[in-house]
Amino acid sequence: MALKIDVFTKDIDLTEKIHDYTIKKVSRLERFLNEIGDCRVDLAYAKTARNVADRFIAQITIRGKGFILRSEERADGIFAAIDATVDKMTRQIERFKGKHWSHRAEAGAAAAVGGGEEPSEEAVPLIVRRKTFTLTPMDEVEALEQLQLLGHEDFFVFYNANTNKINVLYKRRDGTYGLIDPVVG
Repeated sequence: MALKIDVFTKDIDLTEKIHDYTIKKVSRLERFLNEIGDCRVDLAYAKTARNVADRFIAQITIRGKGFILRSEERADGIFAAIDATVDKMTRQIERFKGKHWSHRAEAGAAAAVGGGEEPSEEAVPLIVRRKTFTLTPMDEVEALEQLQLLGHEDFFVFYNANTNKINVLYKRRDGTYGLIDPVVG
């Protein structure tokens, strides 16, 4: 089955050469992980980047049943950014497969549950972007693995299979993790 790859651009022209190169490189990821459902590639040019070598940005997001992996790299050329992102995604897939298919991961991972901090309400924020995504039931240990694999490590929204509720896992300032378990009142 051929992997479906969607390529999106921002502030950069998607030439046939760039498109073909992206498809060729990203389609190789299927060799490492057969369970990939969809793959999204975002290519961008940031003319306001401080460093000239960080102006071209490539981001790959792959989704499958029970996982989401994302990698992003910057470089001085679009082809170099694509190569670096594919290499990073390959390492993430290997790390994911190692954690996912070995039974050692459960022994070492433990999520610390703690109270959250209230954000200050100085001004009413404007919602400028909305995202929709599919929640896959998982336990807290799997959610912690997904948080680390996504690379942003700030928070992770998931459907807790144990409690049948939507939870938010977040990283605390002291390096531990907290879990928000909302209750409808």
